[in-house]
Amino acid sequence: MKRIIPPAYFMFLLALSILLNFFFPLMKFYYFPYNYIGALLIIFGIFLNLKADDIFKKSRTTVKPHLMPNSFEVSGPFRISRHPMYLGMFLILFGAALIMSSLIAFILSFVFIALMEILFIPKEEENMEKNFGKKYLEYKKRVRRWI
Repeated sequence: MKRIIPPAYFMFLLALSILLNFFFPLMKFYYFPYNYIGALLIIFGIFLNLKADDIFKKSRTTVKPHLMPNSFEVSGPFRISRHPMYLGMFLILFGAALIMSSLIAFILSFVFIALMEILFIPKEEENMEKNFGKKYLEYKKRVRRWI
């Protein structure tokens, strides 16, 4: 059975944000040039995702949240967030919302956080605790879930 993974939710919410903004613009709440702060957030979000993915590839562990990890990473973006890839995807969604200056896109960026908190993060953290025990619990005390 194929599972829906976080990037699919991210892409769906990004596409939905753009479409809803285009067809049903609700309310503009930022205007030029302030809305272009979103571009910086998008760039940083892309960087977080690429850097975390590179770390996973180098350590030959899975990025799929339903699989058991074989490596515990604490370097790079994992020093500031236990889930830097989700943070990166959120920043891209939030940055796009700022660029579009769209209330609906802003709301959907937080829907992404809720989906990750409900559907993926609990199982991922449970797997990490099972695999890495005390070492992971100490890491959880030092590093926040999002930022």
